[in-house]
Order: sequence, then C-alpha cells, then structure tokens
Amino acid sequence: MPDAPEVPVGPEVRQPVVTPVRVVVALCLVAPFVAMLWVSSYAKADPAFIGIPFFYWYQMLWVLISTALTMIAYTLFQREQRARKAARAEGGARS
Repeated sequence: MPDAPEVPVGPEVRQPVVTPVRVVVALCLVAPFVAMLWVSSYAKADPAFIGIPFFYWYQMLWVLISTALTMIAYTLFQREQRARKAARAEGGARS
C-alpha cells in the first residue's frame, strides 16, 4: 500500500465532437459531391466559354473549386485539432 493518500481527480471536461468548425469542414467536403451529382444543373451546352461547352468547363471549374475547398477544410481541421490538443494539455497541467 502506498503511503500517500489518493488525490481526487475532477471530472474530465469532454470537448464536443460536433463543432461549428467541423460543420464548415463537412460542408466544404460535401459541396463538390452535391454539385457533380446534380447533373441536371449543368447538362447543357450553353453558355460556352472560349468555345468549350458549359458541360465541360463547369466540371473543370469544379476541379479547381474542389481543390480550394479541400485546402480550406484541411487548414480549418488542423487548426481545430491543434487548439483541442492545447486545451487538453492545459487542462492536464492544471490537475
């Protein structure tokens, strides 16, 4: 038996799983799927852009938009993960 009495540990504060940042990340990742699966919105030839039918340039535009949205989602998620890790370390340091 140890000689030192046990120190009561306070209840661990759990951070919420669904946060506004994670909702934004999810929207950034889902938007390209919705845009590409909603075919009736872009299944047409007009307006053409530099001779390229709308159907093709719209899809190519979404390649760029998807890249930007994925980068934004990654950055937001990494920032939130670092903040959660810092908050967890700070909470552990106080105990």
